[in-house]
Amino acid sequence: MRNDVRILLLGDEGVGKSTLITTLIKESFVANVQHVIPEVTIPPEVTPDNITTHIVDSSSRPESRDQLENDVRKAHVICIVYAIDDPITFSRLRSYWLPYIRSLGVNVPVVLVGNKIDLRGIDYSNKTLEDEVLPIMNEFKEVETCIECSAKQPLNVSEVFYFAQKAVLHPTAPLYDSREHVLKPACVEALQRIFNLCDLDKDGVLDDNELNAFQIKCFNAPLQLQELEAVKEVVKEHEPEGVNDTGLTETGFLFLHTLFIQRGRLETTWTVLRKFGYGDDLTLRESFLCPRIEVPPDCSVELSPKGYQFFTELFQVFDKDKDSALKKSELDALFKTSPGNPWAHTAFPQTTITTELGAVTLQGFLAQWSMTTMLDYQLTLRYLAYLGFEGDTTTAIKVTRPRKVDRKKGKVQRNVFLCYVFGAPRSGKTSLLRGFLDKPFSDQYEPTLRPFGVVNSVEIKGSERYLVLEEYGTQYEAEVLGNKKKLDKCDLLVFVFDSSDVSSFSYLVNLRKQYDLDHMPSVFVATKSDADLVLQRHDVQPDVYCRHLGLAAPINISVKSRQMADLFNILTAVAMCPSVATPPGYLEANSSAVRMRRYLTAVGITGALLASCLLALRIYRQHGGQTLLGSITGDRQ
Repeated sequence: MRNDVRILLLGDEGVGKSTLITTLIKESFVANVQHVIPEVTIPPEVTPDNITTHIVDSSSRPESRDQLENDVRKAHVICIVYAIDDPITFSRLRSYWLPYIRSLGVNVPVVLVGNKIDLRGIDYSNKTLEDEVLPIMNEFKEVETCIECSAKQPLNVSEVFYFAQKAVLHPTAPLYDSREHVLKPACVEALQRIFNLCDLDKDGVLDDNELNAFQIKCFNAPLQLQELEAVKEVVKEHEPEGVNDTGLTETGFLFLHTLFIQRGRLETTWTVLRKFGYGDDLTLRESFLCPRIEVPPDCSVELSPKGYQFFTELFQVFDKDKDSALKKSELDALFKTSPGNPWAHTAFPQTTITTELGAVTLQGFLAQWSMTTMLDYQLTLRYLAYLGFEGDTTTAIKVTRPRKVDRKKGKVQRNVFLCYVFGAPRSGKTSLLRGFLDKPFSDQYEPTLRPFGVVNSVEIKGSERYLVLEEYGTQYEAEVLGNKKKLDKCDLLVFVFDSSDVSSFSYLVNLRKQYDLDHMPSVFVATKSDADLVLQRHDVQPDVYCRHLGLAAPINISVKSRQMADLFNILTAVAMCPSVATPPGYLEANSSAVRMRRYLTAVGITGALLASCLLALRIYRQHGGQTLLGSITGDRQ
């Protein structure tokens, strides 16, 4: 809602514009006033909505035309004043003033003000204000309302400016079609979303507890039992389908707001809309959807305990059949208050844990949100808002400590780790990722046409971590490996080759050479260990190549035979302790890395880092190459 309102008074000479302003300020009638009153500023503390109000007078004389046009363009609301005792001034509303405002391309609310009600003639008794004004309102939709007043008596003077403020702060036009006497589609859509968010048990009805929670959120006070019953009686009288034995239906909720608007209580509906994040155009405010947070370099974003709790409770509410999984219809219902499934343009649900029938488990649901938050925390913030997170959505996420600090302190506080997966076509990258999710193995080859990411939880020494694996095909290698910002987000590079294909390994060697990747923690994985092992068509074989780099020998797996060598725990452990998988040549050339190694040697390896290093050590012992302690102290096994 805006912080100030600029009210402009227009009208023919002699209708009383300046006198109205003077009467408002002096709180009494002043007989002789100057032709045009200087701009008046009313401080926020004396206005009902606590906003600053600027009141601008105007002249209709030809010599003031340029100033008048400038004032019209700057106004937030325009009051067109006519004299009740002069019919010509009323007829000029329709013939001159309203068309003039439109001709300037100005689209602001207009309030018609009939001044000098004290001079109304007796022949007016059979007419009503509605009879006169309704045709104008039907023709000019910008006209919000009409009010009659008397600057002399005075009568309704403060109300003129109150309705002008109200026309800006609580406008009718976005909410209500005055011609058809119905809520506009955008208003209906917004109120339906609010109803669905307030329907906590998702039974299609707001019971007394849900109505009171809604009342407290919007107006900071509950309704008494008799007030609740009175509301339901009003709805039942005019809209029988608006109430049932349980409470207020969506039909009844919409009817109530229609009634508020028809009775001039637009501030009630606007208060509700704004509490739920809507702006004056009835779209959710960008500041509501995506509040700003600072994410320093070398940090990532994860869900906080509040975030995990929210998504867990959301899952449980929409798991209507209580089978601990969300099928498509339940997911569609869950995302009803949002623009739709945020992963609709990805391979979801093949990206996370599902049942055999493809329904997403709670583990898979939380894992998917963990991956989303790491890769695009702003999307998570938006959906927290869409889905009804109560309070500040930034409390549902957390910015992690920088990776360098984690390594220096010897204790990893992060819970989500990102690995990029590269390899030659047909090397088994996709099968590896599917194996991570325990998806059925397929012999059918499908080329990687776009990046494909999966996520699952991994238990490390009793603590649950999330591992994100992102596979990139040949057409995306330059975009990722040649992009420092992209690489900085990565915890580990996983190089996959087919141990039964003579050319598969050399593809990786050329890739590493092309992009100079010695600074990146790396693990080599040899797939298809169930097939016949062949000599790679390269100067040195994979184990020797890795040994020359100071890395562990490749880990041999077979997704088809489900022989995974504890690979995913290993990858997570190495991501937590990346120095064990970084070529020592790079570490020795990097002073900060050397200091870290000396620090670890001096203080020992403790806590979460110990768990990851012990796992990494086991691999080195199983597969040969440099040991963990060698990578840290420079010694060989």
